[in-house]
Amino acid sequence: QVQLQESGGGSVQAGGSLTLSCQASGDVYMRNCMGWFRQAPGKEREGVASIIASGRATYTDSVKGRFSISKDNAKNTLYLQMNSLNPEDTGMYYCAAGNPTARGYCPIPVYPYWGQGTQVTVSS
Repeated sequence: QVQLQESGGGSVQAGGSLTLSCQASGDVYMRNCMGWFRQAPGKEREGVASIIASGRATYTDSVKGRFSISKDNAKNTLYLQMNSLNPEDTGMYYCAAGNPTARGYCPIPVYPYWGQGTQVTVSS
């Protein structure tokens, strides 16, 4: 079992920045994929960024160059630094944990553990 707790959400104006944190506890062997997802009202949940045990990170195209995912293994914490925010970034942001596919990818189906989410609202 893995427990995840997000924090750091809030309301910002377009162009602003936020840093999300995800405190993880429980089975470390189920945390080789760590990811951030978001869901806007009326839309499906989408992957934002993921990072595997080696530190290799991937991003969805809309956040490349603006967001940065990182992890501090000593603190069991996952981060998402979000810069140059725009209203399209608004949504509930979730942290998730799981293990990668045989090829080292971390699509949504490999994540059995999810946090409760933290709201990010970006106004124009």
